Amino acid sequence: MRNFIVTISLLFFLACTEFSGSVFGQKSITGTVSEEETNLPLFGASIYWENTTVGTKSKFDGHFTLTEYGGKPSLIISFIGYEKMIILNDKLPANRNLDIKLRKSIFQSDEIIVSATRATDKSAMAFTNIGKEDLLKQNAGQDLPILLNLTPSLVTTTDAGAGIGYTGLRIRGSDATRINVTVNGIPINDAESQGVYWVNMPDLASSVSSIQIQRGVGTSTNGAGAFGGSVNIQSNEFNKKAYAEINSSVGSFNSFKNNIRLGSGLLANKFTIDGRLSKITSAGFVDRAFSDLKSYYLSGAYYGKKSFVRLITFGGKEKTYQSWNGISEDKLETDRTYNSFTYPNQTDNYTQTHYQLLSTHTLSSNWSLNANLHYTKGKGYYEEFKEGQMLSNYGFTGANSNVETELVRQKWLDNDFYGTTFSLDYNSYKKLSTSMGGGYNIYDGDHFGEIISAKEALLVNGFRWYKSNSVKKDFNIYSKTNLQATETLNIYADLQLRTVSHDMEGTGNKMQTIDQMHNYTFFNPKIGATASLSDNLIAYMSFSVGQKEPNRTDFVDSKSTTSPKAEKLNDLELGLKYTKNKGSFTANAYWMNYKDQLVLTGAINEVGESIRTNIPKSYRLGLELETKYAFSNKLAWAANMTLSQNKVRSFEEFIPDYEGSNLIVNYKKTDIAYSPNLILGSQIIFKPIKAIEFALLTKYVGLQFLDNTSNKARSLDAYITNDLRFLYNVKPKKFPTISIGLYLNNVLNEQYESNGYTFSYLYENQVYTENFYYPQAGRNFMATLSLIF
Repeated sequence: MRNFIVTISLLFFLACTEFSGSVFGQKSITGTVSEEETNLPLFGASIYWENTTVGTKSKFDGHFTLTEYGGKPSLIISFIGYEKMIILNDKLPANRNLDIKLRKSIFQSDEIIVSATRATDKSAMAFTNIGKEDLLKQNAGQDLPILLNLTPSLVTTTDAGAGIGYTGLRIRGSDATRINVTVNGIPINDAESQGVYWVNMPDLASSVSSIQIQRGVGTSTNGAGAFGGSVNIQSNEFNKKAYAEINSSVGSFNSFKNNIRLGSGLLANKFTIDGRLSKITSAGFVDRAFSDLKSYYLSGAYYGKKSFVRLITFGGKEKTYQSWNGISEDKLETDRTYNSFTYPNQTDNYTQTHYQLLSTHTLSSNWSLNANLHYTKGKGYYEEFKEGQMLSNYGFTGANSNVETELVRQKWLDNDFYGTTFSLDYNSYKKLSTSMGGGYNIYDGDHFGEIISAKEALLVNGFRWYKSNSVKKDFNIYSKTNLQATETLNIYADLQLRTVSHDMEGTGNKMQTIDQMHNYTFFNPKIGATASLSDNLIAYMSFSVGQKEPNRTDFVDSKSTTSPKAEKLNDLELGLKYTKNKGSFTANAYWMNYKDQLVLTGAINEVGESIRTNIPKSYRLGLELETKYAFSNKLAWAANMTLSQNKVRSFEEFIPDYEGSNLIVNYKKTDIAYSPNLILGSQIIFKPIKAIEFALLTKYVGLQFLDNTSNKARSLDAYITNDLRFLYNVKPKKFPTISIGLYLNNVLNEQYESNGYTFSYLYENQVYTENFYYPQAGRNFMATLSLIF
């Protein structure tokens, strides 16, 4: 392991120094990029060689310089809201000087809609853009978090161990409840838990054109507050030509994926229709942890002269066998696929359907209006077998109510989420751009539980023992401005006001009364500056404030004498971005200082449920490094490294004694749970010929503690995985394009666990600790075949 870290560090150094080394003196392409209609220069346009990591941005006056690239790729010039220009290599002028005129296009309106919530090079914050091509390379059927595994500061996990089913991600150590997710600017986080259940949106990646991952507080956006990062997803893009695709995958653990994608292309110069149907199944690495996932995507768009409207519906239906208990430390050594559940229908069943109406309207050459509506319907349950249950604890008063029995129960969710997002945008394309917008969203959800059978009693089918309702309203407005103060200095300001109300009534699953109402008002300012120190080097600095409300379970499970407080984060980011010839290097330092962060401390409530409590002070201090370098037109390398300290300044651990009072242990400056101090990612890509690509994908995740005590006996060991990817694309005459992929995952058969949990208790004055883990698959494979018409 030490040798691997040393090797990666040396490669970082070599790549960074190589920028001005072996390729020094190569010929360059120069030119300017401006708007066709007004002839005004476009600042920040992207100029890059197709299918490479080599590119640049136009300067304040529209000027750019780009090193020539071997292999004769096409030159791409793009800017949000404008038609993309493609110049074939053999069509470049002999003097290598270009005068680029970009034409505004209503067909790029999908990008305009998401741009209101996305970061740019002027936003003074850390972010990573993942394009459609990179997603497709990895999309063999695993869930979206797995496809993002190699992005900086990101760690993924999956309950079933094979990347299909219940999967999750953490950014900078922050879990799903602290990561804001939007699709086309529409909030996706569950309003109550504030997490995202990717299993409800299977194969979403097949209908995605781009993803932006922001780290830290990020830009003002809609939905739950971002404390670790944001995942901003844009669904399918404009396709002028009709297309059809058939994609199939097969792999280890009886994993299969099949989908079909269809698109009408541009009809009557105004309309497009796109659709997808998908089915994914897997037996899972863990015993009985099967997944049966179905999904669809359907979109219709209208492109007018000054207005664009897209109606989208997508949804998923999942049935997964539960494996969320993990396995005990003892079982980990003898049976890594063990599943404690044996009841045949111990399953999770959920259907989620999304509807989005997106529109943008050009008001003038500088002003545009985005107005969107959305509605999400979710309904489902998980079924479980329970032993040793007293029916009196479920409110049953009939015969045998005080006799222990076996029973089967279902816990249901039935919810509606709907609202609007909007923004009014101004862009002078040179000195000033501003966006004023917001959103108003309402969640109305029912929770209820039903006993469907019991051994010792005759029950009416569907005997309901609890029911509650929650209504949560979320309103926010924001104003974001980029001001190009001088030719080299850009000022960024972002002000958000967010109000939240959460009204609950009824009974919880322990038959406790949960009637309560909570209201919050948050003001989240952000300010930053970006300076162009040279043609190749920019520096930035920003300070942001983020605040978020507790989750539903924090309220429901809190002790009757206390109530959880909102969390607050101050986030300072400083960065450098360097681009030279065929490479780039980025360094980002961050200081995330928390107040009243909610964490598990071992405390339990009156009915024995674990509860999160506020800790006064905690922080994350880190350095993120990224580099990309094209050694030739056949060999490229990209890598990232995160070094961090993640500390709780002080807290009290509660160790319950179920026959008496708690034992309280005080800790100072311990590590925050699930926050590795070192994360590494590496991609080495080799293309011997245009049709073939080989890649070695490496990921290292350092030691993670399962709680906040820094006790190594309660931790996840560091691990490293290596995956091999082979891609082959060919287009025979009079036949569809054929794409073949082979994915050899974890080729060195690393035995590792990506997630787990721990709890301790006191018995006869002795502390006992039990750890549970989620083992991941060893060596496995996926193979894909795609036909593109």
